[in-house]
Amino acid sequence: MSKIRMILKDGAVREVEQGITLAEAAKSISRNLEKAALVAKVNGQVTDLTAKLENEANVEFLTFDDEEGKAALRHTSSHILAQAVKRLYGDVKLGIGPSIANGFYYDFDTTHTFTPEDLVKIQAEMEKIVKENLPLERKTVSREEALSLFAAQDEVYKQELIRDLPEDVAISLYKQGEFVDLCAGPHVMATGRVKAIKLQSIAGAYWRGDEKRKMLQRIYGTSFEKKADLDAYITMMEEAAKRDHRKLGRELDLFSIQDEGPGFPFFHPKGMVVRNELEAFWRKLHLKFGYQEIKTPIILHQKLWQQSGHWDHYRENMYFTKIDEEGYAVKPMNCPGGILVYRTQHHSYRDLPLRTCELGLVHRHELSGALHGLMRVRSFTQDDAHIFMLPSQIKAEIKKVIELFNTVYSVFGLSYHAELSTKPEKAMGSDEIWETATTALKEALEELEMSFKINPGDGAFYGPKIDFHLQDSIGRTWQCGTIQLDMLMPEKFDLNYIGEDGLKHRPVMIHRVAYGSLERFIGILIEHYAGAFPIWLAPVQVKILPISERHAEYARELAQSMFEQDIRVEVDDRNEKIGYKIREGQMQKLPYMLVVGDKEAETRTVAVRKRGQGDVGAMPVDDFITMAIAEIAAKS
Repeated sequence: MSKIRMILKDGAVREVEQGITLAEAAKSISRNLEKAALVAKVNGQVTDLTAKLENEANVEFLTFDDEEGKAALRHTSSHILAQAVKRLYGDVKLGIGPSIANGFYYDFDTTHTFTPEDLVKIQAEMEKIVKENLPLERKTVSREEALSLFAAQDEVYKQELIRDLPEDVAISLYKQGEFVDLCAGPHVMATGRVKAIKLQSIAGAYWRGDEKRKMLQRIYGTSFEKKADLDAYITMMEEAAKRDHRKLGRELDLFSIQDEGPGFPFFHPKGMVVRNELEAFWRKLHLKFGYQEIKTPIILHQKLWQQSGHWDHYRENMYFTKIDEEGYAVKPMNCPGGILVYRTQHHSYRDLPLRTCELGLVHRHELSGALHGLMRVRSFTQDDAHIFMLPSQIKAEIKKVIELFNTVYSVFGLSYHAELSTKPEKAMGSDEIWETATTALKEALEELEMSFKINPGDGAFYGPKIDFHLQDSIGRTWQCGTIQLDMLMPEKFDLNYIGEDGLKHRPVMIHRVAYGSLERFIGILIEHYAGAFPIWLAPVQVKILPISERHAEYARELAQSMFEQDIRVEVDDRNEKIGYKIREGQMQKLPYMLVVGDKEAETRTVAVRKRGQGDVGAMPVDDFITMAIAEIAAKS
């Protein structure tokens, strides 16, 4: 048997027997790698460990620590779920079952209506299949053979999927025990690799996402290599449920979503306090970083969106109207408006970089099933900015944007990781322009010594981007900030500036958001803080609790003094016991409660109760006010 070269991720080269499986190759490196590897990436393509190496190749072994490794294990978990359901319910027809972020699902068509009690029974059957440690065997078959196999099983949805595949595509099946599924893979080698499974919920899902097709039953679950990791995840999910921004939004009276406007949030007075504080912080910071604020219209002529490319690339997500018998669109993005502002004046190279920013209200059509509180809405405010610059200023401006992002996220105690997204399949512009733009983003990240991962094909249709994924207080990640480098919009709108040579030149453009969507960012903060906002964001910063009616006048006097110094203060002068008022204040997650009675009125003091600490003792009124103002200014 001849030898071939296997080039590992770290550049090391190993000679292995031609025809060796990837599992055997992993074992030849180390027993630990053999145990940890779930799938492998061969010349950039993720594949099963049962695949053979026939030629020299770059090989990277992927574990559960890698996203592709997690996806393979959870994809296998979806097959285990389908096998368990088929064993338990005779009439079931299979839909599809992919891995998703944090888990997997499978869609089923059955006369039986699944209940939470059924999930317990199905999970027990899945655990049996795991113990059976069934190997997953991949087989490539002809279209006719695949259709015949699934016709014999009356699997109508699988037959439809096969018929819709391109004529020249290879059709692969995966078999585990008695169960066979249509699947491109990859999968882990055996069901025994899935050590910990948890079925989580049941939902309805239209076949192939088409509202005109049959509603199937979807079972969601998650899986891990280790039970300890599953237990930690379940604990996090329980904590996340307590922090659900929709629940806290109601309890704290911050916002609502009404039946009369699905996907269009209503902000209540207390929610507006949070929103206004975020906007004030944003404005002050952008002024410091050299931005000029603008405002552009919500509705603009259809021809603008045709010129920008949104008409071709984004039309299904837009809303339209007619004015004077001409077509107009409600803006889904702010960039064309920002471009029109740039075009109103002539610009010299001395004017650049020109940084404009906008809290721009945009509307995007989302399917009703995708709507989720403030996280997924149809109307939201982007904290947009557009920077017009010389090509020589690209890296410096990207670094300055990242510096601004660092300032924003550190205030909220949010860490992040960065992802660089490259040219998508449907994109404007040449490969050369995309390569230049992508290289500029990559070099800026490298010069800042920032670690980042690459998301192939996930860029905007007009340019590559850096996405910032924030990590909250319980370890979840949220994609918020983004920096998009655009060399195409300036071309489409014929933007220019006069260079040192007196000739017209084309500027380069950056699109960027820090919060992302202001509504979504508020939702993230509600969950990040579990509704207990830091004092500078808290809708009510101080509540004064008079012990009895005779102390109410002193309480109101204190409140007036604090109000005049811009402290958001309320007095709870209801005829209720002080213990009841304190408990209610704790439910409202107030930063400070001040109890006042005879002693406090006589000595002009307050008995201070601090959130998370309880009673911290008496304090002169002026000292408390000084302390509170300092905390608010420090955004603590």
